[in-house]
Amino acid sequence: MEVRIHTVTTEGASLPLYATSGAAGADIRAFLESSVIISSGERKLIPTGVFVEIPEGYEIQVRPRSGLAIKHGITVLNSPGTIDSDYRGEIGVVLYNSGKESFTVENGDRIAQLVLASVPRAFFIHSQSLTETERASGGYGSTGKK
Repeated sequence: MEVRIHTVTTEGASLPLYATSGAAGADIRAFLESSVIISSGERKLIPTGVFVEIPEGYEIQVRPRSGLAIKHGITVLNSPGTIDSDYRGEIGVVLYNSGKESFTVENGDRIAQLVLASVPRAFFIHSQSLTETERASGGYGSTGKK
């Protein structure tokens, strides 16, 4: 499926790219004029220089990169972030540093993954009752399974 991409400039900003033939997510890179330091416990919005035209009925999910998570404690704060099909602004990635050390993001660093996903539209209707289930209204941790 084709997804139209526009970049701020042909120099510096990169198209999302799948690292391997079996990768579900395409890596997206930071587009920075200067380095950004994210201190422990801090979050920063990192620009990418990338704009997308997502087909209707789809979204792009912004997900963390596992290498940044395990090596540095860097994650995408609102993971997965959603980019709606009618959004035409620049993709920004909210990175959060859960590690103990400051982390520096450099221009061109791979900072997140983009996953194209189908999004069916629900038709929400009001109902006087819901069907019964074994779990019923049991919330967080109610299944008792580890």
